[in-house]
Amino acid sequence: MAEKGLLVLFGSQTGTAQDTAERVGREAQRRHLRCRVQALDSCDLANLIHEPLVVFVCATTGQGDPPDNMKMFWRFLFRKSLPASSLCQLDYAVLGLGDSSYPKFNFIAKKLHKRLLQLGGNPLLPVALGDDQHDLGPDAVVDPWLVALWEKILALYPLPPGLEIISPDVRLPPKYTLHYLPEDSPEPQSALLQPAAPRGAPCELQPFPARVVSNQRLTAQAHFQDVRLIEFDIAGSGITFSAGDVVMIQPQNCPEDVQQFCQLLRLEPHRRFVLEPTEPGTPLPPLLPQPCTIQYLVTHYLDISCVPRRSFFELLASFSTNELEREKLQEFSSAQGQEELYSYCNRPRRTTLEVLWDFPHSTCAIPADYLLDLIPRIRPRAFSIASSLLAHPERMQILVAVVRYKTRLSKPRRGLCSTWLASLNPEQGDVRVPLWVKKGGMKFPADPATPVIMIGPGTGVAPFRAAIQERVALGRRGNCLFFGCRHQSKDFYCQTEWEELVTKGFLTLFTAFSRDQEEKVYVQHRIREKGKLVWELLSSENAHIYLAG
Repeated sequence: MAEKGLLVLFGSQTGTAQDTAERVGREAQRRHLRCRVQALDSCDLANLIHEPLVVFVCATTGQGDPPDNMKMFWRFLFRKSLPASSLCQLDYAVLGLGDSSYPKFNFIAKKLHKRLLQLGGNPLLPVALGDDQHDLGPDAVVDPWLVALWEKILALYPLPPGLEIISPDVRLPPKYTLHYLPEDSPEPQSALLQPAAPRGAPCELQPFPARVVSNQRLTAQAHFQDVRLIEFDIAGSGITFSAGDVVMIQPQNCPEDVQQFCQLLRLEPHRRFVLEPTEPGTPLPPLLPQPCTIQYLVTHYLDISCVPRRSFFELLASFSTNELEREKLQEFSSAQGQEELYSYCNRPRRTTLEVLWDFPHSTCAIPADYLLDLIPRIRPRAFSIASSLLAHPERMQILVAVVRYKTRLSKPRRGLCSTWLASLNPEQGDVRVPLWVKKGGMKFPADPATPVIMIGPGTGVAPFRAAIQERVALGRRGNCLFFGCRHQSKDFYCQTEWEELVTKGFLTLFTAFSRDQEEKVYVQHRIREKGKLVWELLSSENAHIYLAG
């Protein structure tokens, strides 16, 4: 192989497959292999036929679906027109990450492996099937598989004479270097932190900064769960959506956490910097302005509230100047220490920020250059759209249950996005939320005569509120909704809206309030009670059934 290049391609939904792909990239660097790590959809697929060596790391989502960042690749790969010998030059290996509690366990990895074989590819190893349900998580499969993979690769492409594998004790260079600008350098003319006006439809790389119009609590003050109906103004965004679609929201860290993080790492929030890739050709993170402030980086980009992964402990250990802390970090990043890491981190949902508190000597030794290697970016969150443009033009509404729960840690766990959204008060000025829309998995019938049975307990009712608003605006009547919650007086979302539609003859509503009587009553009990009606709608009127949780 002329320049000993390895391409690592990942399809990742929650970041686990990306984290594993980056691990493969680091191990390649230690073996002096030139390596690129990319999302499958950002790779030039036409060039795949010229790649001699590719490792695919793929998650499976939902009911055996490919992750969002490999959907285009997936469609391309299964084109009937691809010749059977397209990939005869390719040596490849597929590593799958899945969860065996789902029926389509690692479906994408299995199907990818089979398709690459059909196209003439040469597998270096059998497909690896990492399983979240294993006591040690996917690493139980990943660790031994990687050992076997490097044996195969080094047999094909031996190290040049005089070169050794770089020891794990040697820290690899950072992906980017962070160059601070002089304190007195002029501010750029453009407002640094204001997103540019979008060109074309808003998307992840160019979200629309939607103004928050209202933020209303729907549950009784005394109720344990805080549920909000939040309305956005999307006028001028070019955004269109229909019932069943999903809005993606890019959240941010709360000011207290940002302040604590900067104090722990001795960072000056207002310092400005530019990023430079260590390896020429490495693209800059697309969502960060250049130049950028530390405050912006920590607020909008670094996911300091996520539960850190094993790779975090491995890198943190390499900075540690404290022997006790370093030993513990090394244990957490070893294969043997995974059970202990799980009970320290994953079970109590301990955040990155809390871990940094627990390792103060190591934390204050973190070089700023490594921040983007150490901490992943904040991922967008998906919400079902709970309104229709036909009922609310230029507006979009979502139903948000604020995530808050207890673990053995003294401080309650809080959902990053829902807590941030609930905190926004449009009465305190111009409050904006970066968002864009994705097609949802639910499609409502085109034929106006087809009745629709919707089962939406709790906030699962959100997409059905959009569907009912849309159908009512079009004059469609056959709308049947089964709604369930705990108490009629505390968490019956949109009660007056439903009751008005029932009065007008647009809606048939069945409710289950599980805690309002001795015996718990759920939507499934109501469905059984109304079995005759449900069967009538299905058998005689070809009704469609929708269920959202």
